[in-house]
Amino acid sequence: MTEQRKYTTYKPSRFWSDGSSARPPPKGVVAQNYASREAAGKTPPAITPQLVKRGQERFTIYCSPCHGLSGDGNGVIAQRGFPRPPSYFSANLRAAPAQHFYDVITQGYGVMYSYAARVEPADRWAIVAYIRALQLSRTPATAGSEAPP
Repeated sequence: MTEQRKYTTYKPSRFWSDGSSARPPPKGVVAQNYASREAAGKTPPAITPQLVKRGQERFTIYCSPCHGLSGDGNGVIAQRGFPRPPSYFSANLRAAPAQHFYDVITQGYGVMYSYAARVEPADRWAIVAYIRALQLSRTPATAGSEAPP
């Protein structure tokens, strides 16, 4: 089986008129579960203790190396000379909508690359919930104060 005649990716081909062995997908083709994944990115789930706990687990795995366990932007990667990410406690990130964090996890931002292939949509929302919990943990309690959006 290892000694079979075949085209490997990017090998030239005399079979196709364009000379390429890698074929483009037909027009109109979308990824499997594309619609449900897109819908999951637009509707955040209800915040529950289980969601925040899951977010903490995923945050520790994927986010803390750069953002630090406390979200201040001083993770081990930043301590070793890589660009330091912003603190989640800055005024502009406290005011940012939850969708902003979800989109950054999905698409990347600045030197942060996309985690779309690594983190499922439900886990992205869980991470966002945990980021909000981190932000609230450093918010002084005042009468009539509300949680960030």
